[in-house]
Amino acid sequence: MPHALRTSALATLLVALLTMTTACSHSANGDQSIKEVQPPGQVQVGVRPYFLVDDMDEGALKQTLQSCSENTFAKSDFSIGHRGAPLQFPEHTRESYIAAARMGAGIVECDVTFTRDKELVCRHSQCDLHTTTNIVATELGQQCRQPFAPAVYNADGTLASPASAQCCTSDITLAQFKTLKGKMDASDPAATTPEQYLGGTANWRTDLYASRGTLMTHRESIALFNSLNVKMAPELKAPGVPMPFEGMTQQDYARKLIREYEEAGIAASNVFPQSFTLSDVVFWVQETPEFGQQAVFLDGRFPSPGFDIRDPASLQPSMQDIAGQGVQILAPPFWMLLDLDNGTIVPSAYARAARDAGLDIITWTLERSGPLASGGGYDYQTVNGINQAVGSTEPGVINNDGDMLTVLDVLAREVGVIAIFSDWPGTVTYYANCMKL
Repeated sequence: MPHALRTSALATLLVALLTMTTACSHSANGDQSIKEVQPPGQVQVGVRPYFLVDDMDEGALKQTLQSCSENTFAKSDFSIGHRGAPLQFPEHTRESYIAAARMGAGIVECDVTFTRDKELVCRHSQCDLHTTTNIVATELGQQCRQPFAPAVYNADGTLASPASAQCCTSDITLAQFKTLKGKMDASDPAATTPEQYLGGTANWRTDLYASRGTLMTHRESIALFNSLNVKMAPELKAPGVPMPFEGMTQQDYARKLIREYEEAGIAASNVFPQSFTLSDVVFWVQETPEFGQQAVFLDGRFPSPGFDIRDPASLQPSMQDIAGQGVQILAPPFWMLLDLDNGTIVPSAYARAARDAGLDIITWTLERSGPLASGGGYDYQTVNGINQAVGSTEPGVINNDGDMLTVLDVLAREVGVIAIFSDWPGTVTYYANCMKL
């Protein structure tokens, strides 16, 4: 090639590389002017589902799931990315959301709260910035409701009082919020400095993908999810401040959430608005019925005085009352949907009552627990024999990680849930594809 052509070609290549590098740099630093993200061409469930299948007890279900090991997997609406993919990625960040979509989550969740200037952002709680972002190690830490306070030790070196902080989105403006970086949800109670307080990640999670965590506004999540070609599950979080907040009522807050989908031109059929407050869901049913018809009542009414999980009539309002207000989808934690019968996991009385009332069921949250060798704790409390919510004398049946796929199978085929939230959506995607859900 002549020297002049080589020089010209090299210059063209350098310009192209510089352009690519600049685009990648903007994307990595959260420049939301770059909104287009190509939806994954092929779903990648990763190695974890295979690990779990191999760990299952021998039987027909294991054989069925093993038979799908060489399949090509597709996106599934049965698989919901709970805060993205927070088993390993900082929750409610751009990186976590994209990871969930790559693992085949057909629906991805943005928990919605608001800043001091009443702008909607994606956070699991209005007051979790001290454990989910780097705020305590920035100048904004001084604006927190409770700035960082170091751990105090006794003279003998024992801990007298743990490190603490409380930082809320309502403490800062949207512009300030966007300067923060997301991290794994954790804190170190033994910390004596703000930097140490940022640690504490559980040993069964990881900080490997927490080098950057791009925080998202609600509007940005809508644009991202739309470009990823996934449906959307916004949850209206309970405010951490008295309402009305500077003139914004609870209904204004609920209305603003829906309006941002309308303004973005998102079809109501692609949105599953959620709330733990029944009046929010009923408000959507009545004011915006096209969105309200698949609004989700997150059932967090436990524990409550007099409630017996084996007697759903003890929980008020009743399933029939909930359905009578126009609610069509109920979403309890999955332990409420399960019971034991002679060592076999079966649908609970609560689950049967919900179905009898004509309610569809979504549930949460798979892959939220650590290793299941000790029973799985809270999420498995009706089937692990350790923390029995039903007072059963039956021994638990949860003792290895593969058991979560048995639980998943009962939820899907016997309870009949229509979707499952997961902290690692690839597991549910694998199951949904194999079972042709």
